[in-house]
Amino acid sequence: MSRLRMPPLVALAVMTTFGGALAAAPPASGDPSVAEQPVLAAMRRDLGVADPVARLAAERDAARADRGLRAALGSRLGGSWFDAERGKLVVAVTDSRAAAAVRARGAEPRLVARGESTLVAAKSRLDAAAPAAPAAVPGWRTDPATNSVLVKHAPGAEARARAWVAATGVDAGTVTFVESLERPRPLIDVVGGNRYWTSKYGCSVGFSVQGGFITAGHCGKVGETTTQPGGRFEGSSFPTNDMAFVRTNAGETPIGAVNDYNGGRVAVKGSEEAPVGSSICRSGGTTGWHCGTIRSRNATVDYGPEIGKVYEAIETTACAEPGDSGGSAISDGQAQGVTSGGSGDCKGGAATTYFQPVPEILRSYSVTLLTTDGTPNPPGCGTAATGTLSSGGTVVEPKAGYFDAAAGAHKACLKGPAGTDFDLYLQRQSGTTWRTVASGTGPSSTEQVTYNGTAGRYRWQVRSYSGTGQYTLETSMP
Repeated sequence: MSRLRMPPLVALAVMTTFGGALAAAPPASGDPSVAEQPVLAAMRRDLGVADPVARLAAERDAARADRGLRAALGSRLGGSWFDAERGKLVVAVTDSRAAAAVRARGAEPRLVARGESTLVAAKSRLDAAAPAAPAAVPGWRTDPATNSVLVKHAPGAEARARAWVAATGVDAGTVTFVESLERPRPLIDVVGGNRYWTSKYGCSVGFSVQGGFITAGHCGKVGETTTQPGGRFEGSSFPTNDMAFVRTNAGETPIGAVNDYNGGRVAVKGSEEAPVGSSICRSGGTTGWHCGTIRSRNATVDYGPEIGKVYEAIETTACAEPGDSGGSAISDGQAQGVTSGGSGDCKGGAATTYFQPVPEILRSYSVTLLTTDGTPNPPGCGTAATGTLSSGGTVVEPKAGYFDAAAGAHKACLKGPAGTDFDLYLQRQSGTTWRTVASGTGPSSTEQVTYNGTAGRYRWQVRSYSGTGQYTLETSMP
């Protein structure tokens, strides 16, 4: 396929911060527009967006359409991305008959030769051969816009890159070779929300979760302790992944927000994945707020023979510098990733930064993201039950048909597959009929419901507004 040229990128060195910690920012004003100002200003500065409010609204619509179309198209999906110039979602399809469904959701169809699953399979095959990859290949990623897997190589090293790909057995027609001056390094000293300290490094809180916070794995190993806030690494993985969970000490108060380094906090609303092409902003103690766009949600980055590779990372054009590792990456209030590493700097010119996706960290350590009011997103609500829904279908939980409860608080957390829209209803029996007393009907695959009720007979209903797959429902009752 055609050869593309990547802009020059300056390598980042691993650095360590010593000295006092940065103070936590005070709460943001109650006016949401005030809280959003740092994000909007950074988007204007870094992306040249004249109207960032309109841009975020368009990206929100695109993300909603993307979830629905992924569920509807299945194997006919070739990938999707947000086209910033036209302010709309572009959806690649392998079947021209699927174009009507794409247009019906307000997106633009693009007919391609390969399905997304084919690209993912090709990249997975390259990942399996990663130990044999030449040092001149700093990474590779899926790219829906070119309907290919982009393999990066140093100038003059295309032949070595091609030989490696050929040895893996991956179809050369699936690969685009990209010249790049990248020399990625982990970004050790990182501030996402607030700085914390280990015995060796100053790193940063990525996002608050129940019981602590998530951050980059290269910031500390299991058992290592932290200060300001105090805690202990209970889980850590690096390389392959770059993620960690720190359980904080009693008295620390995790809050579902990110320090904007402009005197306020940016609310964390959830962890829905933004499409490729969407804007993404990151917060770090070295460089503050900076924004870029998402290039890929499935990139492999090689940090060199002394360290190793990280797979399935988010690749972006946002800049970062040493001191920014572990920090938060957020898109329209949705937690996207924690800072891993990258190339370039924030002083001008091109940059590339990689992030470990948040959903994978939450799943790996069975922790729950905190939103801005301190409310956890599911899971984490009690006894779990699982089942399967078809699109438009309804299932009753418990499977016995009902449960008897005393007066008090009911709570439930529902989680379905990515790309689906599952809803949750709590119903109370009244005579011979069931009456809905509480519900969660948002546009995503996760819902949370709380309800204070009188004693009686109750049941939960799980419904699929769109999409098919397995759900997990966690419940507690008075």
